[in-house]
Amino acid sequence: MSKTKTKFVCGECGCESPKWMGKCPSCQNWNTMVEETESVVKTQGVGTSFLRTKEKPISIIDIESSPEPRVVTSNEELNRVLGGGIVPGSLILVGGDPGIGKSTLLLQTSHSLAAAGQKVLYISGEESIKQTKLRADRLGTIAASLFVLCETNLDHIEEAITDIDPDILVIDSIQTVYHPANTSAPGTVGQVRDCTGHFMRIAKTKGIATILVGHVTKEGAIAGPRLLEHMVDCVLYFEGDRHHSYRVLRAVKNRFGSTNEIGIFEMREEGLVEVNNPSELFLSERPLGVAGSTVVASMEGTRPILVEIQALVSSTNFPAPRRMATGVDHNRLSLIIAVLEKRIGMFLQNQDAYLNVAGGVKLDEPAVDLAVAIAIASSLKERPTQPYDVVFGEIGLTGEVRGVSRIDQRVKEAQKLGFRRVILPEKSMKGWQHPEGIQLIGVNTVAEALKAAFD
Repeated sequence: MSKTKTKFVCGECGCESPKWMGKCPSCQNWNTMVEETESVVKTQGVGTSFLRTKEKPISIIDIESSPEPRVVTSNEELNRVLGGGIVPGSLILVGGDPGIGKSTLLLQTSHSLAAAGQKVLYISGEESIKQTKLRADRLGTIAASLFVLCETNLDHIEEAITDIDPDILVIDSIQTVYHPANTSAPGTVGQVRDCTGHFMRIAKTKGIATILVGHVTKEGAIAGPRLLEHMVDCVLYFEGDRHHSYRVLRAVKNRFGSTNEIGIFEMREEGLVEVNNPSELFLSERPLGVAGSTVVASMEGTRPILVEIQALVSSTNFPAPRRMATGVDHNRLSLIIAVLEKRIGMFLQNQDAYLNVAGGVKLDEPAVDLAVAIAIASSLKERPTQPYDVVFGEIGLTGEVRGVSRIDQRVKEAQKLGFRRVILPEKSMKGWQHPEGIQLIGVNTVAEALKAAFD
């Protein structure tokens, strides 16, 4: 016996309620409760045999620990973010803003895998097969082992998977797929959860590496319940500014690799092209001899990247000065300004401070603190720093400069791009071989760093 049950589910966090509410009690978002219906099946007894599996628990010592071979793509940036390639049987979720290039990236990746001998099934729920063919012709991504299907019914998709038996499966997107047994509309919390669960079962039982494309909300998070990110093995975010030609692929969750790696691409007419030297790209338009501009050596995973930090300090007529930061945490900017006022004696209480990381890059490591402080001081004093200086170091609340990691890689990247001096923490100059041809200036306090930067 079965009966229909009505409930209201939050589209952001998946919280369920028997009645509609204007504000979700879990995530505190407004107007996110959506009505859904489900069929409740009554079973006799306590046990549910359909949830039981035939496998029996075994000792972990008896399990063979053979390394799983990865499917290496021709895209080195994608391999870097995934931790060396695609793991067979893994479930990967790719999210990003509309038009950022998710479908382009996956179609190019599918073509490279198909050209290497892998059988790839690309299922599009948003484009017809002719539209997908037009995109493939424009990108030059045509291979005989690449199969395309336009379908949103989960049962028909499973039949196609059984017929073709692919090595790689791409679903574009998970919000368009629906399960016929679920009476909810496609894209709702219940449909996304059920369809993702089915694809996870297919990926684990058949060993098919599955890539899901997920839409994002206006806040930038992947649409659907947070359970969706917990079910998959890897969560990738495709970021970028529409006014810039480059794109950044960042791993938020990765069970088979590091989450600190990023991949950088450039959008061109022929599709996405890998950027092998991102530092040169970010510094290509850097002005020389301008106050408020500083170059910092930041680490993104195992890759050093040189980016430009720009600061603008101007007087204000309002009692509360503005503090705006793009690419750096706003709270970190306020902390550094407080250190400059208390420890250095700079008067910034009547000055607006604007900070920007050129190129739209997001820096979240504390090693950029010293470069931010020097850029603010340079703009306030209207004194430009040396154009071929690189600065990095963490700032403490007492005004000290703390050591950071991977010093040798940061210095080598600066030397490779022609920089002549590096201002870094004194504590980080020990324990490694200093390269020749570049001057290293060790500092212990912010005052010493400012003196070295403006000499």
